[in-house]
Amino acid sequence: MATLYRQYRPQNFSEILGQNYIKTILQNEILTDKIAQAYLFCGPRAVGKTTMARVLAKAVNCLSRKADDYEPCDKCENCLNITAGNNLDIIEIDAASNTGVDNVRDNIISSSRVGSDKNKYKVFIIDEVHMLSISAFNALLKLLEEPPRQVIFILCTTEIHKIPNTIISRCQRFDFRRIGLADMVKKMEHIVKSEGIKVDAKILETIARHSDGYMRDAESLLGQILSISDQEITEKEADLVIPHNDFKEIINFIDYLNKKDASKAIRLINNLIDNGINLKNFTVDLIEVLRKMMLAKISPNLADSLGLDYGESLELQINDLKLELAQIVRFIEKFNEAHNNLRNSFITQLPLELAVVDLCAEAKPVANIYTSQPSVNITSTPIINKSAEKLVTPNIGANPSVAITPEVTPIATAVAPLRPLEPFDSSLDMVVKNWNEVIARVKPLNHSLSFVLQTARVTGFHGNVIDLTFKYKFHKDRIVSAPIMEMLCNVLFEVYGQTLIINALIDESMVTVATPVATGENSSAGEAEILETATPAPADAKADNVISNLINAFGGEVVG
Repeated sequence: MATLYRQYRPQNFSEILGQNYIKTILQNEILTDKIAQAYLFCGPRAVGKTTMARVLAKAVNCLSRKADDYEPCDKCENCLNITAGNNLDIIEIDAASNTGVDNVRDNIISSSRVGSDKNKYKVFIIDEVHMLSISAFNALLKLLEEPPRQVIFILCTTEIHKIPNTIISRCQRFDFRRIGLADMVKKMEHIVKSEGIKVDAKILETIARHSDGYMRDAESLLGQILSISDQEITEKEADLVIPHNDFKEIINFIDYLNKKDASKAIRLINNLIDNGINLKNFTVDLIEVLRKMMLAKISPNLADSLGLDYGESLELQINDLKLELAQIVRFIEKFNEAHNNLRNSFITQLPLELAVVDLCAEAKPVANIYTSQPSVNITSTPIINKSAEKLVTPNIGANPSVAITPEVTPIATAVAPLRPLEPFDSSLDMVVKNWNEVIARVKPLNHSLSFVLQTARVTGFHGNVIDLTFKYKFHKDRIVSAPIMEMLCNVLFEVYGQTLIINALIDESMVTVATPVATGENSSAGEAEILETATPAPADAKADNVISNLINAFGGEVVG
């Protein structure tokens, strides 16, 4: 009995799964009789490159194909011989077994010069063409530059980067993609129906997921399952053949994390260990599911085009998990870190257990910095959102020659810390006075962040909110990321003894000056670093510098 992937190999374009844009182009070339002399089919294994080459060879040589049709008839002598592999003008060469230049001379160059009476085209299908030697490629290049009129070359490869550019430039290149889960399930439904065996759709979805987009792998696995019974295959029987999948456990695991149930989540991890499940593979699958959830939160179209297809039943379970975007991102960051630590952990499951404890111990997100609408939710204490306010133009007296341009566009409100806010009895001057201490404490934790802070200016203070203005958007974006803001809030608490919030603003007209900033509490003057900063001039500056200080502080300019 033939294997399923050979028995059910597509014999025309309509039976080929996916690759729609490739089929469309080839079909139009057939209809218009504008066949190229060299094609390059590249892409992963088991996605239909050789099959497409055979169908193309059959279509261009079909004796009964109508002028307005691109499909081979599959009935004429040429079609039947090509299907059976007996057509002498369709020459398939495995370059992995014939890498030398002699093979190209004897099997390709010599054969291409001999015409045929029965076929319109002589077709050379060279599989794994990247395995050819340099000298063999050079010999092939000469033939591609001046090919015989009725010869077509179809080069197939899984490693396009190994093909010389001189070869690629002389071919029509087509990039094949892995086959979608829905298409694979549809093909397997056709197979089991033809075989007269009943198989549940969930089993076919599981096979497709394990095959990861490779149809030949799916058909091989299906063949093993169908050998169990000639009538009906149950999930219990299929589990004897299909490698164990952890997607049900992944759904449960995410649900436990969402409910802050660390006990059940840790017990699930240890049950996986007891059942011999590879935790690295489990973590990779977990991150893939979380990534799809993240993409779906951003845009359903992103999830469909960039996320893995898990099948209808599993997709419904994933959609039932109600997580916020910021929460999903936090999960991904934590388990990506845990995955990197699994290799070196002397207790295999410890990195995952620590991640579970950390995530379940955290309060729910207090602000969603990933949406366009800033929000702050801190216990029961309301905070006034200042993100719509603008800097107040100072009263500069009767001097009409100074025009202050304080146009500031606030972008986002920072993530609030997890501590409850209490009224903070201080002033803007006190906050500014101790700001260098904040920078000095940040530097050992994150050197580049300390530089970003030095380019900012404290422009306001109200309640427990510090208005921090940046000249450049990418500096502001760096500050409002969740991990950075969490660290910064902790440093502010250390310096000021109270929980404070950063309100990040942008003022592109802000003028920066060079000012020495100490690197620590006990730093000497010699250890100070001269960096670009927006620190305003001292309060006791001379009167004749008032105008300059105002301009530096509010981004104005002298006119008139």
